[in-house]
Amino acid sequence: MNGTSTEAAATAAARSAAAEATARMPSFGEAFKVWLKVGLLSFGGPAGQIALLHREVVDDRNWVSDARFLHALNFCALLPGPEAQQLATYLGWLMHGVRGGVAAGALFVVPGVVVMLGLTLLYVTFGEVPAVAALFFGLKCAVLVLVVEALLRVARRALKTNEAWALAATAFLALYLFGVPFPIVVLTAAVIGYFAPGAFKAGAHGSAKDGPPAVLDAVLAADPERPARFAAKAWRAGWIAVALWLVPVAVLMLIVGGVFADVAWFFSKMAVVTVGGAYAVLAYVAQEAVQSYGWLTPEQMLVGLGLAETTPGPLILVLQFVGFLAGYGAGGLVWGVLASLLTVWVTFAPCFAFIFLGAPYVERLHSNRELTGALAAVTAAVVGVIANLALWFGLRVLFADVGRWEIGPLGLDVPRLSSLDPVALALAALAAVCLFWLRLGLLRTLGITAAVGLVAKLVLG
Repeated sequence: MNGTSTEAAATAAARSAAAEATARMPSFGEAFKVWLKVGLLSFGGPAGQIALLHREVVDDRNWVSDARFLHALNFCALLPGPEAQQLATYLGWLMHGVRGGVAAGALFVVPGVVVMLGLTLLYVTFGEVPAVAALFFGLKCAVLVLVVEALLRVARRALKTNEAWALAATAFLALYLFGVPFPIVVLTAAVIGYFAPGAFKAGAHGSAKDGPPAVLDAVLAADPERPARFAAKAWRAGWIAVALWLVPVAVLMLIVGGVFADVAWFFSKMAVVTVGGAYAVLAYVAQEAVQSYGWLTPEQMLVGLGLAETTPGPLILVLQFVGFLAGYGAGGLVWGVLASLLTVWVTFAPCFAFIFLGAPYVERLHSNRELTGALAAVTAAVVGVIANLALWFGLRVLFADVGRWEIGPLGLDVPRLSSLDPVALALAALAAVCLFWLRLGLLRTLGITAAVGLVAKLVLG
């Protein structure tokens, strides 16, 4: 009888702890606002977007611990598609199930899609718009500072051993000097960590900093079955996403034909080979879209890349521009808009499928020592990846002319010093003062830098 009473008391205590922890969880509405904010401000490519996500959910709100954030990031880094958007989807799913994942992932993309479509319409109607370019120029300079801050913060918290530091440095050099493809760097790190799990410490799940445990980690500690309960709906949603992706492609190819079938098939292929982000396949996209399909010119491809780099959302949205011009060339503005939206659909529907089908397995294997070691090693390599992205982004924000020296297998990005943009340098310094010294916060820093950049560019040209 006493045993039964003890078990009942333990069960009641566990339920009470779970209820107390769950009460701290932000509502779906609160999370929705944060995902929308991230979608509106996600400039700067994957490094800037991951930095923004980290600031919002780890540093500012303590919803997620560093370790859990990095664990999710490691998994997303192994997938095709934009890892920052998939990371948002993963975190949204953990917090509020499938609807949370859909909201986080969609809101990460929708603002950029709207802006990109608007800029594309302006481009094909009036040509490039200087005022818009000037506004986004200031934002890019501020994002550069945000990326550097995130790099230092993540490195300090993720690199716990000498082996982790060495792996991060090796990953950086492999990418920067030798041009090793991103997937090879990440997969090599995963293999090393799998066979030497004790060499890499990702840290325990806990708070984002000294203080109370992160909200999500407290909930999962009190209710460890939560991911398992979410898993069935996640897998169902994953297969629905696969159907919503492939069925329209099949219909367009088998029945409709024409440019829409070409767009659906071509960008569906891109969706499953973009491991390592947009830059991993941009050369292939440009070659096929320009030479094989004749959808646009090389100069227009560069314009599309420029628009994608200055709008919120994943850089892979450059494909939306390509899809628009494919439809526009075949049937005018309406066809351009439809082809643009079709491109977005077949690009991002697979991203939701990958997360909803894979995340439950990754969560189930949290305690697996070898997997944890593999993902911790990927964490260390990702620090090197972010450093490479930060350097690549910084050179191109601050200098108008960046060349690459090739010496055998070695390559080095070298800016022409005389091409330094003093306005960009001043705006980056302004953003650093606002963020680090005045501590104005992200929104005010971005607003001030964008406004000053707009005035400076329009006045100085």
